[in-house]
Amino acid sequence: MGHPDRMPLITPEKRRRGIYILPNLFTTAALFAGFYAIVQAMNQRFEVAAVAIFVAMVLDGLDGRIARLTHTQSEFGAEYDSLSDMVSFGAAPALVMYEWALQDLGKLGWIAAFIYCAGAALRLARFNTNIDVVDKRYFQGLPSPAAAALIAGLVWVGIDNGFSGDELSGYACALTIFAGVSMVSNVLFWSGKSINLRKSVPFIVIIALVLVFALVSSYPPGILFGLFLIYAGSGYVIWALRWKRRKDKRANAPVPAAAPAAPAPQADGAETSAAADDDTSPRN
Repeated sequence: MGHPDRMPLITPEKRRRGIYILPNLFTTAALFAGFYAIVQAMNQRFEVAAVAIFVAMVLDGLDGRIARLTHTQSEFGAEYDSLSDMVSFGAAPALVMYEWALQDLGKLGWIAAFIYCAGAALRLARFNTNIDVVDKRYFQGLPSPAAAALIAGLVWVGIDNGFSGDELSGYACALTIFAGVSMVSNVLFWSGKSINLRKSVPFIVIIALVLVFALVSSYPPGILFGLFLIYAGSGYVIWALRWKRRKDKRANAPVPAAAPAAPAPQADGAETSAAADDDTSPRN
């Protein structure tokens, strides 16, 4: 039988400030994958670096889910995850792309890489400050893992098809700037947080997941790069549809009826003339 007056051994405040092994283990693994990508890019092993960024994406997606499922969220974990994301999805993709394709572009190359890196930092800072005030169904701006997947996907696809970084430097520069700007934009992207993993699903959903895994495994570089390109474009499609809906709504809005005109006031001269006529009229 519990005692209502007895203080708990671990207060909720201390629990939020605690450090939990399981979710932070995945965060550390994601941080390692991002650092490993930087090291491999310095050793000119760009394909391995691109794969390491995708591995960091998977690990980053797991740590938050595990923390929520096991009720081990903490302030430390949230801050640690942001710092890990900055390395894995901010610095690592920028450096990998710079070493692979942007280095020979001179100032334009390192400026494009910096735009991406700064965009990732600003995106993470805005996410942390707006986490309690935004719609959970959407991300404001392209998520940094998806932006990193665009960069790593282009590197992976290019190498797999025998292209060098110099041959794709123009596309690489444009995609890097696009990813960096998209991260700090106000365009909304579907977050997927409305999916409840604890809820039962129809059998057809399991079959669809099997088909997705089979499709990705058939050609991982191209399929992954294509999927994230579609996701990056989906936000702008949503923005265009909402803009068109607002425009049509304003165009079809009923025009308010004009108020009836008030009677014109009588001039002072007319009033004086009327009074004079009354005075000069014959009296009975």
